[in-house]
Amino acid sequence: MVDEAAVKRAQEHFGKLLRKQMERIERMNASKEKVDLSKLDKIIIGVCGGDGIGPYICDSARTVMEHLLADRIKSGNIEIRTIDGLTIERRAEVMKAIPDDTLEELKKCHLILKGPTTTPKKGDPWPNIESANVAMRKELDLFANVRPVKVPELGIDWIFFRENTEGSYALGSDGIDVNDDLAIDFCVATSEGTERIIRMGFEHAVRNNINYVSLVTKANVVKTTDGKFLSTAERVAKEFPNVKWDDWFIDIMTAKLIDPYRRGDFRVMVLPNLYGDILTDEAAQIQGGVGTAGSANLGTRYSMFEAIHGSAPRMVTEGRAQYADPSSMIKAVAMMLSHMGETEKAKRLEMALDICCQFEKKKVMTGRPNGATGDEFAQYVMDTIARPDLEKTWKNYVDSAVAASKAK
Repeated sequence: MVDEAAVKRAQEHFGKLLRKQMERIERMNASKEKVDLSKLDKIIIGVCGGDGIGPYICDSARTVMEHLLADRIKSGNIEIRTIDGLTIERRAEVMKAIPDDTLEELKKCHLILKGPTTTPKKGDPWPNIESANVAMRKELDLFANVRPVKVPELGIDWIFFRENTEGSYALGSDGIDVNDDLAIDFCVATSEGTERIIRMGFEHAVRNNINYVSLVTKANVVKTTDGKFLSTAERVAKEFPNVKWDDWFIDIMTAKLIDPYRRGDFRVMVLPNLYGDILTDEAAQIQGGVGTAGSANLGTRYSMFEAIHGSAPRMVTEGRAQYADPSSMIKAVAMMLSHMGETEKAKRLEMALDICCQFEKKKVMTGRPNGATGDEFAQYVMDTIARPDLEKTWKNYVDSAVAASKAK
């Protein structure tokens, strides 16, 4: 017998969610004007360490960032602010993914460098509050999660555009236990949200002379929301006739990324939220692990840059946090520099990271006392940036790696 009272409660719950999403669409339509960083007298960068190993790797990355931006900081063109309040203890205390006072400070910034944060899961001692990352992306409308992955010797040069504010994560804390036997979660796709991430992927391809964009969905099964993602891509692609594009299902794409005969073909990939989360972790592992990959979260008003891995609280409890690898956070700094228009500094930092992480490895990060500390690695990176022959050294390493790979 159908529990009509449970059905009514579920209907009321769903109705509230629908209204919130419709209000969000109105806000998206009202806030399309983009902030031009190049026209600002002062750019405010907020550094938010998060929790677990976050403050440690964030401090190491901040050292590199301040080193590269020293002239602009000294002139007053850039101000760097420390923003606390995203620890799991503080969030649990106020029972919010982001405390109100912390969010207020974040909204005063143009750019944010953010360390990892702990997201409670079932069985944890913490209350079931929403992910701080998900909340920040929604509150600041950081709709595009951009993650590059490069492995020259394997012919890999990928960049992922993951939709950040919709999909299966948009209402991840708003599912409903209808009764003891039935639990339902929700997946969201709007025309506005879907189009802007797809358009960003195609625009990136055009700006960088890349003639291949791949859309990744499961539209053959998830026919409504993923179907909307795919049909929107078909419409947007007509505005970019010189860009070749195709679509893939998420399951086969996870296989193709490890297919040595095909993976080098892919360049730009655009995905809904959940699939992007999964696929970019796989891609990062191919590059050398999630500790090597940075991430940009872009919106029209704000942008946030972070590592793609978690807060590793066990490293803190075991007294090993100072040995956490800051490569991902330093990569995030490189992405921030590029976003700011500091393309030459971003390029030198990325080359230095390649040399330090993939080729020379004079300071090896192991996560334990038998390896370098994060601060030691940051100094190694800065010393490498300062080399007068940096670009030539990087090119020689890359050419040798590519030749060795082809010889196998």
